Amino acid sequence: MLLAALALNFGCKKDTPPHPTPPAKLTYLALGDSYTIGQSVKTEERYPNQLADSLRAHGLEVGHVRIIATTGWTTDELADGIEAAEISDSTYSFVSLLIGVNNQYRGRSVESYKPEFEALLNQAIGFAGGRKDRVFVVSIPDYAYTPFGQGKPDISAGIDAYNAANRAISEQNGVRYFDITAISRLGFDDPDLVASDKLHPSGKQYTLWVKTILPGVLEMLQ
Repeated sequence: MLLAALALNFGCKKDTPPHPTPPAKLTYLALGDSYTIGQSVKTEERYPNQLADSLRAHGLEVGHVRIIATTGWTTDELADGIEAAEISDSTYSFVSLLIGVNNQYRGRSVESYKPEFEALLNQAIGFAGGRKDRVFVVSIPDYAYTPFGQGKPDISAGIDAYNAANRAISEQNGVRYFDITAISRLGFDDPDLVASDKLHPSGKQYTLWVKTILPGVLEMLQ
């Protein structure tokens, strides 16, 4: 009788449907200098953080934003910073790169910048699991249009030369490029676009950057 009851219970047992695995959160690595770390603005006003918040507002699950950037870094210093972060085996859902203004400010040549920038771009692609379509480059803003830069035309000319180089390298490598330099050149028209230090972008300016960048990033993450 006991065996029969056990057999009956066994025969009536229903398989429990497996719980669906929640989708993994997107991971974002932002590489750069003061413009990426958001010198003189709050953490939530940095452009990588604002971008992540905007992606979340569009229904994407974005986890913690990893930023490797320090005010004043040149291309070689960013390379050293990446090495020190010991993330060589890490893979991220998408990666951004913005670097070069300090090379220009220190008077280094565009020719010396090119191979260092390309090496960093290749590293960024590696951090994205080899997916070029998950990497984007942001142009260097023009600090001539700040009280610090005083509208000096040689600054703008230098920034244009550097941006011509990083754009060409990005395109040659099949990486998406976002030009936000024109936004930075509104600094005299709207002083609120410049941070309190009279040099770096304000949170308001970074918001305008994100409005430019967001559609392309949404497209790349589809």
